[in-house]
This record gives sequence, structure tokens and C-alpha cells, in this order.
Amino acid sequence: MSVNAEQGLYIVLVSVHGLIRGRDLELGRDSDTGGQTKYVVELARALGQSSGVSRVDLLTRAVTDDKVSKDYSVSSEPLGENAYIVRIPFGPRRYVRKERLWMWIQSFVDGAIDHFRRLGRTPDLVHGHYADGGLVAGDLSALLGVPMAFTGHSLGIEKRQRLIESGVDKSVVESRYNIAERIEAEENALSHSSLVVASTNQEANEQYALYSQYRRTRTLVIPPGVDLDRFRPLKRYEPNPDAYALIARFLEKPHKPWILALSRPDERKNIGALLEAYGGSKRLQELANLVVVAGPRHDITAMDRGQRTVFLNMLLAIDRYDLYGKVAYPKRHDPDQVPGLYRVAARFGGVFVNPALTEPFGLTLIEAAASGLPLVATDDGGPRDILARCKNGLLTDPTDVASIEAALFNALSDKKRWKRWSESGLRAVRRYYTWEGHVRSYLSAARRLVAREGRRKRGALRSLLPVSNRLLIADIDNTLIGDSDALAKLAAELKASPVRIGFGIATGRRLASAVKVLRERGAPRPDFFITAVGTEIHYGPRLVPDHDWAHTLDYRWNADTARETLEGMRGLKLQAKSEQLRFKVSYFIDPAKAPPLRQIVKTLRTKGLHVKAVFSHGQFLDILPVRASKGMALRYLANRWHVPMDCVLAAGDSGNDEEMLLGANLGVVVGNHSEELEKLRGRERVYFASRTHAGGILEGAEHYDFFAPMPNRELI
Repeated sequence: MSVNAEQGLYIVLVSVHGLIRGRDLELGRDSDTGGQTKYVVELARALGQSSGVSRVDLLTRAVTDDKVSKDYSVSSEPLGENAYIVRIPFGPRRYVRKERLWMWIQSFVDGAIDHFRRLGRTPDLVHGHYADGGLVAGDLSALLGVPMAFTGHSLGIEKRQRLIESGVDKSVVESRYNIAERIEAEENALSHSSLVVASTNQEANEQYALYSQYRRTRTLVIPPGVDLDRFRPLKRYEPNPDAYALIARFLEKPHKPWILALSRPDERKNIGALLEAYGGSKRLQELANLVVVAGPRHDITAMDRGQRTVFLNMLLAIDRYDLYGKVAYPKRHDPDQVPGLYRVAARFGGVFVNPALTEPFGLTLIEAAASGLPLVATDDGGPRDILARCKNGLLTDPTDVASIEAALFNALSDKKRWKRWSESGLRAVRRYYTWEGHVRSYLSAARRLVAREGRRKRGALRSLLPVSNRLLIADIDNTLIGDSDALAKLAAELKASPVRIGFGIATGRRLASAVKVLRERGAPRPDFFITAVGTEIHYGPRLVPDHDWAHTLDYRWNADTARETLEGMRGLKLQAKSEQLRFKVSYFIDPAKAPPLRQIVKTLRTKGLHVKAVFSHGQFLDILPVRASKGMALRYLANRWHVPMDCVLAAGDSGNDEEMLLGANLGVVVGNHSEELEKLRGRERVYFASRTHAGGILEGAEHYDFFAPMPNRELI
């Protein structure tokens, strides 16, 4: 479906983790529910109200858990004019932290495609947020043929560096945050993206620049906006809001200036250093109170390790420095009280402090500035740009406690300067940080992108696929063939089935080789071929190529450069010339001598290549375009022919089959499978057959009751 003036743009935002709803956002509840969730909700709402936009969907995860609100299980929630939160169930029903969701990401992709099918419309632009949202958006971009935007928010390389600098052990950083996997996901998202939306120049020029797939020419810097109706100063005779009572009960002298800190209970937010700076400074304690609002805490012992560490260290510091009556640390607060916290702090001549180790932007900084509150902020990322524009405070080294203390004291000790800063911040926010300005820049870039890289119309091919309501896809070697009797039985079942089943193969073989071996073994004639490890798709007896799939793969791909880069690498030997195709560079690999796969891919990326590596049967290595794989080809094909993924059965035996066995489709691992697939045992919708070859496919089909004429029953 092409974009036209009457219909307007359909924009999809993807934000997978956290608790997202249109009201009362639980900011600071945990490390997954922070500024990103607020940004995507407000962006979706603002885009939906814009001229030329017909629909905005914010895709996130459905959560059904007695420990959180039922709001997060509602499948669709309107956000205002033309904008919706769409919640897709995947992974565990309960609420879990983002690092535990990675293994189910493909199911989210399948759920998103089902949503588009029900809606009857394909998006014009997909925008992924954070690393996991970037993974989803990258797959959707490739499968749907639409351009992709990406915003990383907190980036893994920068976070790893800052955590290690602060003294956190490298092994702890990896185990707690899955940093290596996250950085790989960010590289993948950048390789798919036609537009990177950054909040600051420092983020664009320094943080993203650490990634091999990043290109500055594809980047647009747009600061987020702030709701000026919610965030404003108190009027002269306006009474203190109820947020004052929330804080005052902690303090001996509640009308002294407040040093206000507002963040999630995350070690990266560096609350401990702030308490050290305040607790060790008698002059700061005499001058001001410290107010730390770090999200709700119920039973600290039941929190995850990171949150528990933050809160315990905070309480121990308060006790160690005997700060009772000088520090407020509310156990919980209502999201509607946050604007009031800024206003009261400004009325009392206070300052807002953000001592985070790394800060991509810092929405709280512009909220504070919009409320007339000056700033002391980390000399990293967003605060540099914000203070350069607002001229309303000081930057400080977050790793230097003395620097934090000095900046706070200086910010509070000169009342005339404080007033200049307050007024300067108010003017700058209205000039630079409104949602109206943000959306205007965003949509200008989006329209140019869609016009330049918009979808090509996909013509229909002559095939039985349009009338098929299920698909059966099998690898050839050691899966479909190897047992002639079982293969004959499978062919008979397909022919006799009362259900319209499209049959296809997905193989590492070249097309000519696949056609030949199937003919020789008497296999049923496929309706489609996925060959060369997912790099080619052909249909019907005439083997009509899918040129749109080739167009999808020809995305920042250069086979010659890949071969030149790996030439002479230890443990690698090029396969025969016949195995080298337009979108596939194939090697024999000796795992004992060759570098790890991750290192091979990294080497290719240093040359600006956009690739993935597929290892199979313990001896083969295929270098492919970043969008190529059997799994991606399967999903592209199912989407093209409007077959729901839970009506697709895929069978395989080796590592290059792994991706097509996972997700919302039905997976079958035949009994004679390679050891590399053992890691899938126990995964949902992956059935390990005891029978081998085609007999294993039949066993899996029987397990799922795949041939039964029950179209209204989910096949699980």
C-alpha cells in the first residue's frame, strides 16, 4: 500500500520492554521503566495529532501479571487522535526484565505482522527504540520492505565503559546487563536503519560513532519535547502542591533550598556518589536539603540485585552520615506529583541534579528547566547540549565526588545568578524543547525517507500459495530425504490432506542442485524454494524468482569485499566456485583454528560490510547479507502470502535451520539432528521428533495435528 495525500503516513514505533500505558506512567518503578517509555508515549501521541499522519501504533509487550496493573494486558489502548498502544503477547505472560526477553524476540515480530494483517495495512515507516526494539524493527523493515528508523536511547558500548570506569567488574557488567548481546543487537539495528534519530550532537558524534555500522550521514539530531502545560513554575500566590507534604515530613527545615534528584534505582544513575558528596559536606548540608526520588520501593529484599544494591547503599549512606532530617527519600510517589516536585524545589531556590554516569539525553533536565529550576548535571551526552542552550547551570564530573559537591554549592550560593539561570532555562525550553518542533523535524525527515525508499508494489505470481492456508517447509539433506519410505508417506499425506497446504523447501543448496536431488528422490513438487541458506526464493514449476526478496537482500551488501577481507584468515577455506552466489560467500571452516564467529563478523564490519555468519554441520560457514537467512525468508514468504505464522510448520536438522524453527511458527527437529540444535530442546513450539528424516516431519505434523481440518484452532 503506497502513501498518498488522502491516507497519510502510517508510522509504527516499537518499544518492547518496560510498562507502557497512556496515563500514570510508572516512571522509576524499575530500571526498565524510565525516560524511554515516556518518550515513546509522548512521541506517538504528538505524531498522531499531526497533519498528514493517518495512524500511529506504539507496539509493546502485553503483560498479564497479578503483580502489575491489568492495563498492561489490554490489547489496544487509544492515545488520542489517530494514535494507539498495541500490546503483543510473547514470551512469559508475567512481567520480566528486558534482558530475559531476547530469546522470544522473533515471536514479537510474528505478532506484529499478524497485527498488520488484521489491520489490513502495512506501515510506511518502522521506528525501533532501544536495542530490542531495534531488532524487531530491523526484521519488520526487511520483511515488509519499508524503511526503518532507530533510536538507541542508552547505548551498550557507552554504558559498559561508564560502568567499568565506576568500578563495576567486567564480568558483573556482562552477566547483569547482557552487554555483548545488546551491542550486537545495536549493530544489527544500525545496519538496517535508513535513519538514526539522536537527541544530542554528542550522542550522534561520539556514542553512536563507536559502532562499526553507524553512518553520521543517516543521522538526525532532534531534542525531545516537554509538555509545557504540565511542567511550569508556580505562580506567585499559588499554594504548594501536595508533593510538598510528601517531602516535608522527612525534613527539619523543609523550606531550605532543595537539591532534587529524580531517577530510576539504577546503578548507572549514580545516586551513591550524590549521597557521598552531600553527606561529606557540612557547608552543603547547612545550605540545602537533599531530596532523592528514586522510584517506589516495597520490599527491598525482593527487588532485583541492581535495584536492591542502589536502595541499600542509599539507606546505609544516610545512616552513616546521620542525614536524618536533612534528606528526604519517599518510599513511593504518584506520577502526577512529579511536576509539583520541580515547582516546589524552584520556589525554595533549589537546584535539580543529575549525576548519572551516562545520560543519552535527560528528559528530567528539560522538565526541571521548564519549571524554572536550575541544573547541575553530568558532563556526558544530553546535558552538554541542554546546558549549552539553556545556560541554566553547571556540568560536573560524575566520577568525582568533590566535583559534584562543588558544583552544587556554587549553584546554590549565588541568588542573583540562580535567578538568571531560572529565567534563561524557561526561555530556552520554549524555544528549543517543544513537541511541536520535535514532530515537525521528525515528519520532515520521515516523508523524505518514505519518498526515497518507499515500498515497491509486489505483483502476484502464479502459484498455489494464494489459496493455501498452511505452509509446510523442510530442509532437504538429512531432513526431507534419507528415508525413501517415510518420504513417500509424507507425499501421500500432503496429497490427501483436506487442508490446503503449501509445500516448500528451505536449503543451503543452490537451486539447480535442490531441484535435481528432489526429482531423483521422488519428493513432492514444492510450491516454492528457499535456497542458498535463505538468499533466494523461487515459485512454482517454472521456478519464477522473487525479485523483491533479492531487492531486500541487496541492502549494503558486497560479496567481493567480503571475500577480500577474509582472504588468508586462519581456519577458513573457500568452497568451490559453484557454491559462491550473488548473496552467499561460502567456506569450509575448522572451528579449532578459525577465530570465533563473532570476531569474523567484527572483522567484516570494520570494512563497512553489513553481514551475518551462519555455521552449520560443524564444518560449513556462510557469509550472507544482514537480512538473509532461512528464517527471514520463511517469514517474508508467509507474510507475502498471508499465512499466519502459527499455521506454518518448519522442519530441520542443523544450525542453519535454527532461525526458521523459532518464533510463533511450529518447529520440528528430526531425530537425526546435529548437536548444534540441542540448545533448542524445551523451547516452546519446538518439537524434537524421535523418528528420523521425513519420518520425523510426519511425527511432528502428527504432534501438532497439522493435517487436520480445524482452521479455527490454534496449532500448538
